[in-house]
Formats: sequence, structure tokens, C-alpha cells
Amino acid sequence: MARTEPDSCPGVLRLHEAADGPLARVRVPGGALAPEQLQALAAAAGELGDGNIELTSRGNVQLRRVRDADALAERLAGAGLLPSRTHERVRNIIASPLSGRVGGHPDIRPLVAAFDAGLLGSPRLAELSGRVLFTLDDGRGDVSPLRPDIGLHLLTDNRCALLLAGTDSGIRIATADATEVLLAAAHGFLELAAGQWRLHEIEDGAARLATLLGLAPGPERLALADSADLPIGWLPQHDGLVALGAGVRLGSLPARTAEFLAAVERPVLLTPWRGLIVTDLEEWPAEQVVRVLAPMGLIFDAASPWLRITACAGQPGCARSHTDVRADAAAAIESGRTDLPDAALPEAPIPAASITTAGRQHWSGCERRCGRPAAAVTEVTAGPEGYRVRPPRT
Repeated sequence: MARTEPDSCPGVLRLHEAADGPLARVRVPGGALAPEQLQALAAAAGELGDGNIELTSRGNVQLRRVRDADALAERLAGAGLLPSRTHERVRNIIASPLSGRVGGHPDIRPLVAAFDAGLLGSPRLAELSGRVLFTLDDGRGDVSPLRPDIGLHLLTDNRCALLLAGTDSGIRIATADATEVLLAAAHGFLELAAGQWRLHEIEDGAARLATLLGLAPGPERLALADSADLPIGWLPQHDGLVALGAGVRLGSLPARTAEFLAAVERPVLLTPWRGLIVTDLEEWPAEQVVRVLAPMGLIFDAASPWLRITACAGQPGCARSHTDVRADAAAAIESGRTDLPDAALPEAPIPAASITTAGRQHWSGCERRCGRPAAAVTEVTAGPEGYRVRPPRT
């Protein structure tokens, strides 16, 4: 399928004119934010935006209702969040958030830095679509299920599987060659694409790219899980310190809460599940973080129903949306209607107040279902006559 128009993904230098005003998307490779970078985002959201930082399903952030685009770009560049004016939209790199700290897997972080540097160093790769997704999984299988165009899945310290178009290609490479192969694959995607935004849109794209790379698939294939357990709560690190995984209600982090997080003065990792992880804490400070930030809305309980619900922007941010999806979803969660195991799924559209659901679900304001997770979820989709509730597609 060839596209006839360029992708419209926003960045910092090219804003999206949403229904509620200009929207900026800030790429955060590997989701890693230094405290001063989080503080810069919080200040920008409060002083130049609507007062919230939206977390995306790619571990990036968005600021809505941006009032001064030039001032925003200047602030983010000063914080190191805009290292290239030409490549800013293509740095869509998701990595295993707990890598090098929790879980006993190889540390993927040096590869994230090397690959990002390689992207920035290639003028040609600035031509990639802003929708192309790269993943680097340290072997725990948490980000490989996110269906990357080009991904790396560590098998051992020295051996990796190459993922293409969301599946294991069967190609195995040495970890020492991983950055070179990923960059070559990105160049190969550009050679093959005729307007397509994603590798799976190119007919036989994965096989053709493998041929272009001169790499032959072997017989092995990884069985990728549909989803991963969310990193929530108290997470002991290898070095005796503690990481705290926190959920963010419907992915919207108030700037004031972000300021408190930045004041902890520890690295923060954004996750592709619209949450965050505060890292490298000693136990007593970690207890204080929970005590202060849980009442402010951060979720440290893995059983919270808020962690099973995702939603698109809805009204007033999206002109396509039929309703204020986030308000409807929040009302359903707070009333307990999203946690009923025997919930019936009606065939006809119903009003928001009549919805009862269970399990993982995604609420959408229209049939585009923006932000829908890759995993199987119950779909709650608004239309002109109400919501339709559809069971998970397997």
C-alpha cells in the first residue's frame, strides 16, 4: 500500500493543530529523562501548555495547547530534549525500561545510546516517517510485543534476534554488530518504501528487507507474548537500591506532580504503558516518594483498575471524537463499572453511563481507535449514537 501524503506525526518543530490548540510531541529515546529534563517539561507544560504532560504508547510525551512554539523549542533544546532539528520526529526508540537495574538480563542501555547517536549522525535517516518504531528488548520480552518496524531482542549477552514488521525474522546477529545492523535496516526501509509509513505496509517488506541486508533467516523463531506485566510498585534493583514503578491515570501527568518527581533528583524512565519509573532510590526516600505522590494520583498498586484502562484524547482535544472519552472512562472506573467480570457486551450502541466491562480495555472517541494497545483488549468505541463495546480480538 503506497501512501499519497506524508505522515502528519507532530514533533516539537512541527506542531499538530488539535481541536483544543497546537500539540507538540517530544521524543524520549528509551524513555530516559534526567531530573532537570523532567523539570523542563513540567515548566513548559505549566507555562506554555495546558498544565499536563501526556505520556504516549511509545514512551514519548505530548504537550497540548502550546501557546509559544518558538519558546518551547528553545526550552527543550536547552534541556537536551531536541538534539537535532532534522531528526526529532524519527527518534521513536522504545527499550526495556528496567534494563540494567532489575531482572538479570543484559543491559540494553548502551545500545540505545549508540543507535540514537547513529540515527542522529545520518542525514538520510531524517527522511524516515515519524511513525517508524524501533524497539530494543533486553530479553525479558516486554517491548518486543509492541510490533516494531525494526527491533532487537537479546538472546544472550552476545547474540540477538532481529525483529522486522512486528515479528521475529529468524535472523540472528552478534550483539557487537547490532547498532550497525539496525541502522542498515533503517536505510533499507527507506530504499524499499514508496510512500509507506510502516514496514508492514510494504508488500513482503520483512523478507525484502532481509534480502537487502544480505542476512539469511534461520529456523528459530521467538514466541512473543501478547503483552508484558506492568512495572508497578516496589522494584528492588541489583545494586541494592530501589526503583518505583508508577501508573499515571489515563496517561495524563499534571505538571505539578511532575515537578515533585523532578525534585526527587533521580532518573525517571517513561514506559510505553503510559507509566513511569523512578530509579536509584534508597529505601527510606522511596517510602517518602510513595507517601507524597500516591495522594497526588500516581498509582503504585498493580491491582488498580486504572492500570487496565487506556483511552484516546477524545474531546475537547480531538475534532473527530464524538465525546469526552477520558471523562467517560474515568467515571466508569470510579464507579466500579470497569471491573465487573460478568459484564454483558451489548450489540447496540449504549450511553456511557450504561457501560459495564471487565479486564483490559481501550476507550476511543471514534472508529480510528487511536492509541489502542497492540495486545488484545475490550474495545469501547464512541459513535454518534453512543458507545459500542466489542470483545477482545484474538
